[in-house]
Amino acid sequence: MEADDSHADDAHPSPDDLDAFVAENLDRYAETQGLLPERLEEFGETYRSQGHLTRDQLYEIAYASSTRSAYHVETNPESRCREVTRNARAVDGDFSTIRLLTGLSGFKAPTASCVLAALDGDRHAVVDTRVWASLERLGYLDGRKESFDAADYVAMIEPIREIVDKTDYRAVDVGYALFAYDDHVREGTLH
Repeated sequence: MEADDSHADDAHPSPDDLDAFVAENLDRYAETQGLLPERLEEFGETYRSQGHLTRDQLYEIAYASSTRSAYHVETNPESRCREVTRNARAVDGDFSTIRLLTGLSGFKAPTASCVLAALDGDRHAVVDTRVWASLERLGYLDGRKESFDAADYVAMIEPIREIVDKTDYRAVDVGYALFAYDDHVREGTLH
């Protein structure tokens, strides 16, 4: 694939190309500064076994994904952290679930996506500016974004799930591959 900051056309890669794309970029992910997949899985195991996350656990997730805003998590009451993360497991719909999690201080959509990807990596992915840019390059989204809300999460997770349906990968792995792809091809700074 060409290492430029635009996409040549709006055609989506073929399924065979998608498998190769995801595999190649998953291999590259270890070279990035992204959240470690092993760490995300540990958060998920804790979340599934406890049924909720504590403020300290949410702080760890926020710090692993975005050190700049993690300190905001500490302003949430402990009981609210447990309530929101318990309720997030029971809510139907991607928009509603992300919206619920972003009600916690320190959790914008990208950080909230870490919680969902930890809980269920088959259906959810960690998303951010790099993932959006890669989806835009591949013709799944239009325009660039630098900040995200619940609707933007839905806009990103839908094409990620399309890629999942055409490959042998989980949503969380597709997200990591998209992140690594942008890290590999982007020229200049992120913002």
